[in-house]
Amino acid sequence: MIAGEYLTGSKRVQRLQTILHEKAKEEPKRRFHALIDKVYRMDFRWEAWRMVRRNGGSPGVDGETIADIEARGVIAWLRELSRELRDQFPEDSMLTMPRRTV
Repeated sequence: MIAGEYLTGSKRVQRLQTILHEKAKEEPKRRFHALIDKVYRMDFRWEAWRMVRRNGGSPGVDGETIADIEARGVIAWLRELSRELRDQFPEDSMLTMPRRTV
C-alpha cells in the first residue's frame, strides 16, 4: 500500500482478499491459521452483508431472512453477531459453523 493511501472498508477487504489469493497461488500448501480475527471486524462483516444483500441471499441456518435483519436494523444485527461470535468462538479457537446444504 502506498504511504498515505486511504482505503475504504470495502477496498481494505478486497485488498486483503487479493493478498491472500496471491499467497495461496504462490504457495498451494500454505495454510492460513490466523483469519478468525477478520470475522470480528466490522468492515468485513459489513462487506459480507453487502454481498448477501446484493445477491438476494436465502435464509441462513438460523432461518433469518434479509427482511428480518433489515427490520431489526443491519448495524445492530452486525454488532450482535460480533458479540455472539466472540462469545462462541474466542480468537484462539477454530471457527466451525454449520453449513446450509443446497
